[in-house]
Amino acid sequence: MLIMLGGVQIGVLAACVVLFVPMGMAGYHLSRNRMLFFSGALFITLAVGVHLTPYFPSVSDFVSSVKSVVVYDNREDSCINLVNEVVWDVKPRLISSSGDGTVDYDKIWDWSKNGKVKGCDFEKLGRGDVKDLLNGSWVVVAGDSQARLTVQSLLSLILDEKRMGMIKRDLYKKHSDYEIVVDEIGMKLDFVWAPYVVNLTSLMMGFKQNRTYPDVLVMGAGLWHMLHVNNASDYDVALENLRSSVVSLLPFSPELDTDGPVTGSVSVRSPHLFWLGMPILINGMLNTEEKREKMNDEMCRAYDSALHNSRLLRRYGGPLLLLDIQSLSWNCGPRCTIDGMHYDGNVYEAAVHILLNALLIESHQKLGSS
Repeated sequence: MLIMLGGVQIGVLAACVVLFVPMGMAGYHLSRNRMLFFSGALFITLAVGVHLTPYFPSVSDFVSSVKSVVVYDNREDSCINLVNEVVWDVKPRLISSSGDGTVDYDKIWDWSKNGKVKGCDFEKLGRGDVKDLLNGSWVVVAGDSQARLTVQSLLSLILDEKRMGMIKRDLYKKHSDYEIVVDEIGMKLDFVWAPYVVNLTSLMMGFKQNRTYPDVLVMGAGLWHMLHVNNASDYDVALENLRSSVVSLLPFSPELDTDGPVTGSVSVRSPHLFWLGMPILINGMLNTEEKREKMNDEMCRAYDSALHNSRLLRRYGGPLLLLDIQSLSWNCGPRCTIDGMHYDGNVYEAAVHILLNALLIESHQKLGSS
């Protein structure tokens, strides 16, 4: 009996050390990165529970008795799966009184209010909420012009109009990278020009080699491959190689152990991972004959199938959550594009808000929480 009590005391002491020392350190850094704090707090709490369970047989018996009935609350998983459920209201707006019939359109989007989507309470975040959520974060967006447009929409939610006007020239330097540090919230954002999937794979290998990983990683590529390689099978192989590289970044992947013990200041958490889907291509609006010939509907379907088969996306068992530009552009329609490929800012704004709501879910936060 004394041995049992001694074991319990030692277990409780060890659990307190495991819990309160890291929690104190995490609390100290709370102002720098809220997503890391809340995720870390949840992980530590679960770890303490696992550590204590063997010392309390009644708890072990209770867990065993109910594990087949209650495994976890899947509301968050359900909402993650619904975060792309956006609807559009595209209305004509007369912008000329000269009688020339010039018409523009209001493009208003919101999440569906039907069924389960309504229960998820998705919201468009204001500037203050976005700053709080991304405070102290390192965000990397990698890809082609679709990714660059996404960066613009994200920065528009953080910076005022004057500063956005100042950075646009550098942001849109052709085929180039861009980086910015938002000092007031300690956020760093890197845009990496990576028009091919192989460029994204190289980026992943660079993260692994340097053992530094962003807090949020958004990437996507395919349009350049479709135009210049035009081979869906080759695209499939490239995506599978990318998937292997991404999986190797995850802290629980066996591949992380192949390089020996981790030493020094190394991140051990997983980045929040997103795949930026390709838009709907409106063939008749594409601006060159080569694009109209190569980027046809059949080829688009083949590239969609390659993405599915690669198991890169979370919905197919992969690590990346889709930002569904295809669905957003389809539902916004041809009035939201002038070249059949690049869409109005509303589409990428919606994608950014989808990303931000997914971050809220994954970091177990709510708007206005402290």
